[in-house]
Amino acid sequence: MQDLVSFEKVYNVEISKSERSRALILIGLLGLEAIILLVIYFFYREEYLQIFKTHIAIYAILIFTFLIIVYEFFVLYLIGNSNRFYFRNPRVFGYFNSFSEVSLLSLLLILIVEYSNQTIILQAPATLTYFIFIVLSTFRLNFKLSVFTGTLSAFEYILISIYYSTYFGNTPVDITHPDLTGMQYLGQGLIMLITGIAAGFAADLIKKKMLVSWNNIKEKNEVIDLFGQQISPQIADNILKNHNELSGARKKVSILFLDIRQFTPFVEQHQPEEVVSYLNSLFGFMIDIVQTHHGVINQFLGDGFMATFGAPVSIGNSSQHATEAAQEIINKISSEYHKGNIPKTRIGIGIHYDEAVTGNIGSSTRKQYSITGRVVIMASRIEQLNKKYNTCLLISEEVYKQLNNVAQNTFERIGSSKIKGSEKLVLLHKFVIEKNRKIV
Repeated sequence: MQDLVSFEKVYNVEISKSERSRALILIGLLGLEAIILLVIYFFYREEYLQIFKTHIAIYAILIFTFLIIVYEFFVLYLIGNSNRFYFRNPRVFGYFNSFSEVSLLSLLLILIVEYSNQTIILQAPATLTYFIFIVLSTFRLNFKLSVFTGTLSAFEYILISIYYSTYFGNTPVDITHPDLTGMQYLGQGLIMLITGIAAGFAADLIKKKMLVSWNNIKEKNEVIDLFGQQISPQIADNILKNHNELSGARKKVSILFLDIRQFTPFVEQHQPEEVVSYLNSLFGFMIDIVQTHHGVINQFLGDGFMATFGAPVSIGNSSQHATEAAQEIINKISSEYHKGNIPKTRIGIGIHYDEAVTGNIGSSTRKQYSITGRVVIMASRIEQLNKKYNTCLLISEEVYKQLNNVAQNTFERIGSSKIKGSEKLVLLHKFVIEKNRKIV
């Protein structure tokens, strides 16, 4: 319900902008129409007088154009300087505006027929101005309002045509020009009605597209609020396509823990600004690498972080992605150190693959995507064993089994090791650095 209210607010703001655009377009079109009619009148004055016998038609059209332009400027004033008036009743305003515009045109036709004693104006191009109002009604993105504009135009035009074609007035109509036939005015009125319906469908379709776009933006904002800058665009797209995966579920994931060795002594020997700069230089490329391999950094731990591969969405082999990300981080640290971009840095990485419970935890105002389960504890404990074995990357047997042959060949089996806080033994594999490669 709250989302609908938010959409209505945004929708009303956009409609007010469309109403302003519509008024400006109408002013421009009618002004152009008046200029073109004057040009036509200048070149075809004799033909004009043969038809109307008087200048009343051209005068009336120019007066109508002036009045409708003044009216549209008044509409712009109401929307621009009296937003409260517009937003209080936007639909009522739309119906009133449509009724006023169509009725002004109908009054123009009546005026010309009454003063010229000619019904020829009802067959002239001036009546096509109704269609301008109908087409521009789509700017209001309201199916009923577009149909109303088309129906009102058809009704008023047919009513005027019926009256003057049968002529119930006291003044005789000049019969030197043929009157409208039922087929003519009913046919044109029907086209106006159909045009109104067509405009309504177009307006309704545009409104639905707006609602879809609004929902897409809302979902993207939810993802941004939930994950911040932790995820890659590819994962974000997958979350939007598989939104149900954000709910609590059991999933097989690979958890990676990374720790920077000897970080406390480094902090004690450097200024806070230098420590922050050092961490930013490390985490900058580490984050990029994790995201490139479809991982999510769930939390930073001061001198390290925890990353998840396989959640919130699963993209390929999570263990393969996690292992490749770890190896790339190790190689990148070595490369950056030998280039002189970072000081000597040693890290420890542990990876474990198992089932975890994933999902949003929190309130309606603040949520956090959480990964819980034994797999998290195991990955953390495996990372700590790097100190015992003097290694930089350890993976569990569960991770090793998921790797392809190329990746498996970069590891060497250590054997079973006891994990702190657990009675079970874990079979570990260590990353083997290629011979003669410079490494930190």
